Amino acid sequence: MSASTHLRIAVESMDVEARPKEAPRALPVIASFDDVYRDELAFVWRSARRLGVREAALDDVVQEVFVVVHRRLETFEGRSSLRTWLFGITLRIVRDHLRAVRRRGTAGDDEPDALGTTDPSPCDLAERSEAVRILHAILDELDDEKREVFVMAELEELPVPEIAGVLAINLNTAYARLRLARQAFEQALARHRARDVWRIR
Repeated sequence: MSASTHLRIAVESMDVEARPKEAPRALPVIASFDDVYRDELAFVWRSARRLGVREAALDDVVQEVFVVVHRRLETFEGRSSLRTWLFGITLRIVRDHLRAVRRRGTAGDDEPDALGTTDPSPCDLAERSEAVRILHAILDELDDEKREVFVMAELEELPVPEIAGVLAINLNTAYARLRLARQAFEQALARHRARDVWRIR
């Protein structure tokens, strides 16, 4: 299976990367903490993983995110979507975590994701796990600025104006970063495709 097929499976199978199921209903502008936790735990967990937090540290990082959410939820004014607000909190905590990891010089858990349910066949789970591994491997090749904007725009589909607000940059800079991130992602994907071609020869 080609890298592009793996990647498509990964992006189309978002629930593979999230332990809890995401609830389909929309949250009100002001929701209880229990509602936010239940409905958005998967989103926060997935976002932290895509931003570079390794498997072994995910639970701690996500818990820290929701400690902040619990403390600050009453201050949420609805000027952005709830998910954009949550992503901003997640991003700040992930950045702190990654800086600490780099200072310690430890990479953490490098094992690929293996988070499927019992419903898919073993072959499906293997393909999805490989697809997620490739997706994360490509994201790992991006620098932090490109990775952050790519995850928000392409994987979580947040509007670019809201991304600019989360990153505290102007709109033109956000669009420029996204363009560079897409180019870097395509280049990394091409390298993975080339490796796949070489392996099957």
